[in-house]
Amino acid sequence: MPGKPSPLIEVIDLHKVYGRAANACVALRGISTSIQAGEWVSIVGPSGSGKTTLLNILGALDARYQGTVRIDGHELKSLRDRALSTFRGQTIGFIFQHFNLLPHLSVVDNVMVPAFFSTQPHQEAKQRAWELLKRVGIKDKGTAQPNQLSGGQQQRVSIARALFNRTRILLCDEPTGALDQESGRQIMELFRSLNQADGITLVVVTHEPYIAQMAHRIIRLEDGRIVPADQPAHPASGYQKAAGEQDAELPSAQVPVP
Repeated sequence: MPGKPSPLIEVIDLHKVYGRAANACVALRGISTSIQAGEWVSIVGPSGSGKTTLLNILGALDARYQGTVRIDGHELKSLRDRALSTFRGQTIGFIFQHFNLLPHLSVVDNVMVPAFFSTQPHQEAKQRAWELLKRVGIKDKGTAQPNQLSGGQQQRVSIARALFNRTRILLCDEPTGALDQESGRQIMELFRSLNQADGITLVVVTHEPYIAQMAHRIIRLEDGRIVPADQPAHPASGYQKAAGEQDAELPSAQVPVP
């Protein structure tokens, strides 16, 4: 019988402390969890519970922690700076509450920003950018400037940019926080499509209950620890929690993309 596949993301006994001695602030207290390829996980909890800290560590943006973090079989602390940057760029995409677009560049050039740090031919990169704008539903906005777009459209540009290097993981920090409710709903439907049709693994930090409920599973943080989630997610994803995993297993269903 074949064994269960190794998790795409694995966290073992993760601790994070800011500052020292009397000024020390403990952000994470011994977190252990895993996320399978193609899974959608929401991270919820009150402000200051460690959500963004955890996301930054998973994204290889913060290496000052104790414990083990493996992404796609690579232990992050074992990678030197250049190798870590390359691995991060090829594996992980980031979506933030504020879109972080470059105002002096066109939409298509914003999507192409990751190519500026590679040897990819310009024409090939531009074709990839146009394909992604079509994928996120705003190909007609490619020559516009960011300030000519709505908030929802700007977030679609940032999603296309995050996907440029064919990343397998999207780490999203309050991705609808700067959007109105309808724009937020459309962005979350786009995430659902990326997860189901493209197999992108999603890790989404959110304060919005309806967004948390869209995930296969909810991880709830309080005071830097994982605690049982008190709200169910979608029924029946088929994901099975590893023995000893600390977070709450919530069944879910594959919901057809409208």
